[in-house]
Amino acid sequence: MIRTVALIVPCYNEQEVLPVFYTTAVKVIDSLPQYAFTLLFVNDGSKDETLNILKKLSEKDERVKYLSFSRNFGKEAAMYAGFCNADADAVAVMDADLQDPPDLLPEMLRALEEEPFDSVATRRVTREGEPPVRSFFAHRFYHLINRISDADVVDGARDFRLMKREMVDAIVAMSEYNRFSKGIFGWVGFRTKWLPYKNVERAAGASKWSFWGLFKYSIDGIVNFSQAPLSIASYMGLISMLIAFIMVLFVVVRRLIFGDPVAGWASTICIILFIGGLQLMCMGIMGQYMAKTYMEVKNRPHFIISDTNCENPVRIH
Repeated sequence: MIRTVALIVPCYNEQEVLPVFYTTAVKVIDSLPQYAFTLLFVNDGSKDETLNILKKLSEKDERVKYLSFSRNFGKEAAMYAGFCNADADAVAVMDADLQDPPDLLPEMLRALEEEPFDSVATRRVTREGEPPVRSFFAHRFYHLINRISDADVVDGARDFRLMKREMVDAIVAMSEYNRFSKGIFGWVGFRTKWLPYKNVERAAGASKWSFWGLFKYSIDGIVNFSQAPLSIASYMGLISMLIAFIMVLFVVVRRLIFGDPVAGWASTICIILFIGGLQLMCMGIMGQYMAKTYMEVKNRPHFIISDTNCENPVRIH
């Protein structure tokens, strides 16, 4: 039975939207008096007034807790810090920009209490207000990662989900440095109910995600949860070798039978450039995996907390 609920809210330069989020979230949690809520904000090295706003909110509302990083470690680290410090029967992750509607919490809690699920996750069924190019590549990414990995990532899935304690403990146990939470949520398993909703635009402020940032994030997800790129590099090398062998046979046979020397400086240069580019691409794929391994073996902490009002916090992990 769920008695306590912790809401993890990663924040990075969210001074414009935090008061609106707090007001909206409090209205929802006040309508659920049967649960004891904690609002756990994780300040990911913000450079604006985010931390000061969180301190003021915590002074007037004891349910507000905050963790403040010593620098910007990224959203993945912020979520992981929240999981490590959330002490509740059920734990939810949601963004501060209100694109994850707090109004869905009652339905999520009801499903977790009354239905045989360990997690209730949300997915967007529309992408209104989002650039068409970004939407196209997002759909292609979800299709690709499900084809080449064992991570169950649903198209349109958000980080916004409510999980029972057992699932949260399993996620915390996956202490890898290179984290891709959407993949981790699917990899740990557990019974998940998907709750669809229409896209909601930010309540205030601007998105911190650029197209290039999302592209790098998708590459991290593929590298973290699939060895397919390495296999593709091997196959491409094998195919190139076979093509080169066939071309050599063609040249030799043509010379012996027809006595026709093969001319074509331009075509030779094109082939050399093609093979060279293919080799560099394959080396780059291997380099991505080596870089991830390098970061893992250094065993650096995922986050460092410099300020908090939590009791006995996990400051470094």
